[in-house]
Amino acid sequence: MSYAGDLGCTQSWALLKSDAQAQLVDVRTSAEWNFVGLPDTAELGREPLLIEWQRYPDMAVNAEFVPMLVAELERRGSGKNAPLLFICRSGARSQSAAIASTRAGYSKAYNIIGGFEGGRDEAGHRGKTEGWKFEGLPWAQR
Repeated sequence: MSYAGDLGCTQSWALLKSDAQAQLVDVRTSAEWNFVGLPDTAELGREPLLIEWQRYPDMAVNAEFVPMLVAELERRGSGKNAPLLFICRSGARSQSAAIASTRAGYSKAYNIIGGFEGGRDEAGHRGKTEGWKFEGLPWAQR
């Protein structure tokens, strides 16, 4: 595997609560943050990092993703061994971000499977079968 592994949403929340060095990195687009909502980490005393993996609206891969991540982690005092938990809508972009972060030297880059909204159900709707919101984890609308 080219990154530390996959964690479920509840598992990820437990890690964020138990390890003050763990960082949640939301790699969705600014439109998703604004219209769908964000994981609410207020009780942890730290905010998620918001860095688009793909830039809205053209959805081109953000070539500055790793430099932006490194700069923000350094600003927060997080080292290369801090757990990084990447989340997107359903787990694809976050896996790519975990791989890129591992290549940049971060040894504990995890993909949150199910993402914020999860995959689609039989009716084509998200948030009904898996994901951060489905599992009842803290989240807020902007």
